[in-house]
Amino acid sequence: MSFVYSPPPDAPEIIHVDHEILVVNKPSGLLSVPGRGPDRADCLIERLRGAFPTILLVHRLDLDTSGVIIFGLTPHAQRHLSKQFEDRRTKKAYVARVAGRLQPDTGRVDLPLIVDWPNRPRQKVDHDTGKPARTDWRVMRAGDDETRVRLFPLTGRSHQLRVHMAETGHAILGDPLYATGDAAAHPRLMLHAESLRVKHPESGVQQGFNAPVPF
Repeated sequence: MSFVYSPPPDAPEIIHVDHEILVVNKPSGLLSVPGRGPDRADCLIERLRGAFPTILLVHRLDLDTSGVIIFGLTPHAQRHLSKQFEDRRTKKAYVARVAGRLQPDTGRVDLPLIVDWPNRPRQKVDHDTGKPARTDWRVMRAGDDETRVRLFPLTGRSHQLRVHMAETGHAILGDPLYATGDAAAHPRLMLHAESLRVKHPESGVQQGFNAPVPF
């Protein structure tokens, strides 16, 4: 069955706004930016543009991922925040539900990633041409069938958390690209951007933003 884009109708929840930055809790199922074609024009940044006409993109969350996302409201803020992401000076934490019992309780996945061109938008591990990608994990609660885990991406590759968890044999539940069988049969991708820490582009003060996990 081909994918049909049907974004949730609810207005995005604003976590924080000032004259430089806008922080929002993105719902699962809504694109961060417009996709290809008029049927994918509805997206988070366009929904926010009416109230915040100077909004500028800094980073993205996958369509199926929910949680904290930050935008710049001035060119200076966009440049400053983008450089923090590029230099890996932001601190991000995600919560996921993954298939099976993830062991040990803490660990790191260090597997280079590259786009799987014939199967876009899938990504794949490639030790020859892939870009470095590292993810730390800390188990929150584990059962025989699934584990709730907090994930800390140390790099920011596309689909990084999804591929890394699948490569450990513990795919994120509800993942339409990387989970199979019962693990794929969930109403949404069980991945949420729980927290983000950045330096404010004007004051330089570290600020943390959080969005409660909806699953």
